Amino acid sequence: MAADWQILEQPSEIVAPRLLGCELVRTTDKGTIRVRIVETEAYDQTDTASHSFKGITPRTEVMFGPAGFLYVYFTYGMHYCCNVVTGKVGEGSAVLIRAVEPIEGEALIRSRRNVDQLIDTTNGPAKLCQALDIDKTMNGHDLRAGELQLKLHDPILPNDIVQTTRIGISQAKDVPWQFYIKNNPYVSKSR
Repeated sequence: MAADWQILEQPSEIVAPRLLGCELVRTTDKGTIRVRIVETEAYDQTDTASHSFKGITPRTEVMFGPAGFLYVYFTYGMHYCCNVVTGKVGEGSAVLIRAVEPIEGEALIRSRRNVDQLIDTTNGPAKLCQALDIDKTMNGHDLRAGELQLKLHDPILPNDIVQTTRIGISQAKDVPWQFYIKNNPYVSKSR
């Protein structure tokens, strides 16, 4: 198992496929949830689709901080989405976690999402935040400690990764910075 946090200090388009297969572990008073990251998207300050494109703002400040912290934002007036901050300090970059596969805590995930089919619980960025109880209070959280931790693993083989264009954005739609594990059933359905 790889635990070298310096891998997160690379550009987001390099870190995004590297996070595939890594785990998020969420500890709550109701139990522990473990999930495997199966889909990601890269964003950085040179990218017109990125929140950091226009520079540091109160909303994006976390994206310019040290790698390995959580950037959480609210979208469409109803959903949270979470990102792993990447790159060097001063560079506004992060990797959106688009989908995860449950490993432990399936009953807790189902109860948080209020759905019967496990396959529908975490196959999208807002769904996974609801399942893991991630909201704006976790913005700036250090993913090396505390109630939500990122567990780095060895890289997924390149042949098992699909690289394509990002979805759900209006700018830079042709940039191929979305990555997912080939044939994984938990990959988001909006392609």
